[in-house]
Amino acid sequence: MNQSVQQGHPKGLYVLFVTEMWERFSYYGMRAIFILFMVKALMLDKAFASNLYGSYTGLVYLTPLLGGYISDRYWGNRRSIIIGGLLMAIGQFTLFFSGSMISSTPTGTDATASMLMYLGLGFLIFGNGFFKPNISTMVGQLYPKADKRVDGAFTISYMGINLGAFFAPLVCGYFGDTNDPADFKYGFLAAGIGMVIGVLTFVMLKNKYIVSPDGTPIGMPKVATAATANQEGEVDIPSFNMSKILMWLAIGIGLFLFSNLLLNSI
Repeated sequence: MNQSVQQGHPKGLYVLFVTEMWERFSYYGMRAIFILFMVKALMLDKAFASNLYGSYTGLVYLTPLLGGYISDRYWGNRRSIIIGGLLMAIGQFTLFFSGSMISSTPTGTDATASMLMYLGLGFLIFGNGFFKPNISTMVGQLYPKADKRVDGAFTISYMGINLGAFFAPLVCGYFGDTNDPADFKYGFLAAGIGMVIGVLTFVMLKNKYIVSPDGTPIGMPKVATAATANQEGEVDIPSFNMSKILMWLAIGIGLFLFSNLLLNSI
């Protein structure tokens, strides 16, 4: 490898930078207006809205247990990122449709809008579970072992996260929080468009730039490393074990319910 390449960073780092920047834009943009949407548009009780917001953010940090397991065992980073990003985009657009049910003088009795909100949250929670644990892990794979540039690469990666988080409330808040409850949908729409941009960037550039130093694609399913040899020396490819997936999901939900019960008892 020549000296000029060693001194700079792989272009794949900037693909991941842009992808994660737009994902964080989508995530924090939605969070910036979510409680306001529930209180001002859906006319929900403030305490209930706060609890729902806390439950959402809690589950967002639990589902990566499931997403990370499926990625490491079956799908690989690339497929998990794409599926997770698409699920989150669907979630944002579902919230947009929920907001589209709201008039400028909401009554708080629109059951369809509430149902769409819960459905959108479900897509966002599971989408984040597949996306979040996989995007950052690919950064280190762009470099040879013991490469000193890795520390700087993660710093650049977190700059993308912070950049998306900085502009998200400004943009989504500007379009969504206009003192007209019917306009919240535009904030969710902006968040959804941001997520689509991130996914498209990743899909279009991953094969060209997200590769290891020797040109091998990174983030592929780890069939070879996860496979085990049977007694005849043949390779057994791991099957999609739904029972283990449900087990991890049950563990995550159990931990979430336990933490909620503990906090409510304090």
